[in-house]
Parts: sequence; structure tokens; C-alpha cells
Amino acid sequence: MESTRKMAALFVKSAICSMRQNARNFSSTSRLMNSGGLLDMDVDSSTGVATMHMRKPPVNSLNLEFLTDIGIALDKLHAEGCRGLVLGSSLPKIFSAGLEITEMYQPDEARLREFWRSLQDVWLKLYGSPMVTMAAITGHAPAGGCLLAMCCDWRVMAEGKFTIGLNETLLGIVAPPWFSETMLNTIGQRETEKALQLGKLYNPSEALTVGLVDHLAPLDDLPIAVNKAMASWLNIPDHARHLTKLQLRQKTIDRLLSRRQEDIDYFVKFTTKDSIQKSLEMYLKALKNKSK
Repeated sequence: MESTRKMAALFVKSAICSMRQNARNFSSTSRLMNSGGLLDMDVDSSTGVATMHMRKPPVNSLNLEFLTDIGIALDKLHAEGCRGLVLGSSLPKIFSAGLEITEMYQPDEARLREFWRSLQDVWLKLYGSPMVTMAAITGHAPAGGCLLAMCCDWRVMAEGKFTIGLNETLLGIVAPPWFSETMLNTIGQRETEKALQLGKLYNPSEALTVGLVDHLAPLDDLPIAVNKAMASWLNIPDHARHLTKLQLRQKTIDRLLSRRQEDIDYFVKFTTKDSIQKSLEMYLKALKNKSK
């Protein structure tokens, strides 16, 4: 535990040194990131704030390749000393529909293991990020989409007929402990118990009431709300803010770090059970019928 905290402190020190060369670093980042792939990336050289808009039609589902791209992008932003990140979507009415179900249905075990490890990586990088992280939730955010949003320091959601939540039980699967702990740290014990067991999907007003999101705004006004909040958060010294974040989140991070392989093994064993495969098959059939 102590060694982890020392490493975190060193990482913060390194990040602060990088921030002293913002102008040169941020222009370099912009050139690296605007590659026209599954992520629309941009960095404001005057503030050091990056935007990362997911762009994987039709619903920003998280498969192995997409998660790998997100992880690499986060690594680059951290390496460049970026101060803030706005995570959003370039697709209409959707933030992210969560994990790609086909990764889990009749899977190749080696790929399934790598898929889950890539999700762990993204969570670890985002949940403990030294950047100020904000989720601009422009549409639906079930399951893994909700997880990405909860990793962020501040969440603004568009008003409208959208939903957000961890709905894994509705698919016959169980959210792993680090999903559950992330939600517990966000909305508290009792609400998390109800939300996870019932697979609750909250509308924007409900999400605001329980603390799953921090602010609601009309869709067109989301950028204004995010920019205003980001400016406020950036007024706090980076090192003090990040170390405070780690004080509150490090125990949850350490629990996954100490049992990553065990978590992967359990996920593979659970997902490949006949009963779970049957549930996933039924869900995929329902999706197919709905699209007709």
C-alpha cells in the first residue's frame, strides 16, 4: 500500500514537471491524437484541456480494439502532462452502450482474457487519473458506459429521455466488485444495493437526485456547463487535487491491482458458463428482433 502511494506521489511530481512545458507539449499532442480513428481528440493549448469523443457507430460499444485505443490515448495525455479531460461522444443520443456483448458470447478464451484486461486498464487509468476528468453524457449510458462516466470527477448529463446505470443483472450477469465499489463510492451503500440488484437504469432527474450525475443541462448547453465546471476545478493546484483524489480512491484501485489475474480468471469462468451463454444468446436475439 505504502509503495503504491509513493509511486502515485512520484507520478504527480512528474506530471507537474510536464505541465511546465504546456505550450510545446499540447501542440504535439494535438498532432498525435487527431488521427481520424474511433476517437475524436483535441487539446486546447491555452488551457491544457483535452476532449475525447468516442466515435464507434452505432452505439460506442466497448470491444477489445476500442478499449485498447482509449487506453493508449489516456497514456499519451498523461505523458504530455494534460491538465484536464472531457470524455464525450460524437454519436447522437448515445454516450456508450457499454461492453460489446459479442466479445462475451461464444468467445475465444485468449481474446476474452485480453478484452477484460483492457477494460481493467482503462478503468485504472481513468479512475486514478491525475487529470481533472469530466463526463459529458450526451445520451444513454448503460453498463460500461455508466462505469466510464463514474470514473470521472464530474458528470453532466443531457436532459431528455436518456438513461444511465449498471444494468448487468438484467442480462443475467453480475457486475464485478470494482464496478460495484465504483458505484458505491459514487452514490452510497443503500442506493447501490438497490441499483445493482434491480439493474436500475436512471433517467436524468433520478440520476441527479442520487448523485450519479452532478448536473443536468439541455443537450446544446452541455459544452457551456462542462467548460464552466472545468474552469472551477482547474483553479485548484493539480498536485493537491490529485493526491486528495487518491486518498479517496486508492483503496478501491489497490484492491483490483492486488487481484487482477484472479478477477480475469473469475470473469472468464463465469462468462463461459452455459447458463450465462444462454442469457447472452437470448439478449442478442432480442436485440436482433428489435432492430427488424
